[in-house]
Amino acid sequence: MTVRTNLDMDILRTFVTGFELGSFARAADRLGRSQSAVSTQLRKLEEQIGQPLVQKSGRGLALTTAGEGLLSYAKRLLELNDEAVDTIRGAELEGWVRLGLPQDFADTFLPAVLGRFAKAHPRVRVEVHVDRSAPLVDKTMAGKLDMALVWGDGGAAPHAEQIAELPIAWIGSPDWAGRYDAGSEPLPLVAFEPPCSFRSAGVAALDEAGIPWRLVFTSPSLSGLWAAADAGLGITVRTTISLPGTLVALDANALGLPSLPAIPLALHRAEAEPQAAVAKLTDIVLSTIQDEIKNAR
Repeated sequence: MTVRTNLDMDILRTFVTGFELGSFARAADRLGRSQSAVSTQLRKLEEQIGQPLVQKSGRGLALTTAGEGLLSYAKRLLELNDEAVDTIRGAELEGWVRLGLPQDFADTFLPAVLGRFAKAHPRVRVEVHVDRSAPLVDKTMAGKLDMALVWGDGGAAPHAEQIAELPIAWIGSPDWAGRYDAGSEPLPLVAFEPPCSFRSAGVAALDEAGIPWRLVFTSPSLSGLWAAADAGLGITVRTTISLPGTLVALDANALGLPSLPAIPLALHRAEAEPQAAVAKLTDIVLSTIQDEIKNAR
């Protein structure tokens, strides 16, 4: 009779979290463990599998072939485990959860998040606020939102956690190079009104490079910026999250544009120890957002 190996769910969660966050040190912080404990878990998992799962890559770590295969299975196992637990326990949860999101994520990953949450916690109602990052932070700190996903590192907010960092790109129509003569006019920009981290990053990069620019269009909505860029009024600055098929990330070098920095993505909470329903929705948001970010790369 073959003796089967039972993989430890707790260790699998550490393994998956480490590669989703890009660092086992971050995984240790997220899971409330020491780095030595995480390293011990990883060694135990390799012993159970019988093969090395990670290897050195420069100053960091990368998955081996076996590690890549296990990561895929581990995610599926954890999803099944969490769905089973949440469905049984979640039937008892009731109340409201107030979630804030920037427009980048509202149309892309929000339906999946709400679908997963409603299935596991049918008695909990979710109130979603879609807005720019600054108002979402203010509402969360004032207790008007339970949690919010926002662009920026969190600043001085007491319960903010950076969960990712994404590259910023110059965004425009595919034929933008043929529409614009860099030597004859300032660069036309499409942007939100300040405060806006993306606008600030673009303007700072242009000013440092000595490239003249002019603001040609502003809008309170992201769809408005996309429409203006699609119409050829100018270019904008954003990540490729939720990028419409009619727009592209422009080749900065080919167009003589300066490179842009990455922007942090942070999760803000109204309370350090949120209620159970808020904590459950937070877990689903973090899991789904990691998949969304990978798809955008």
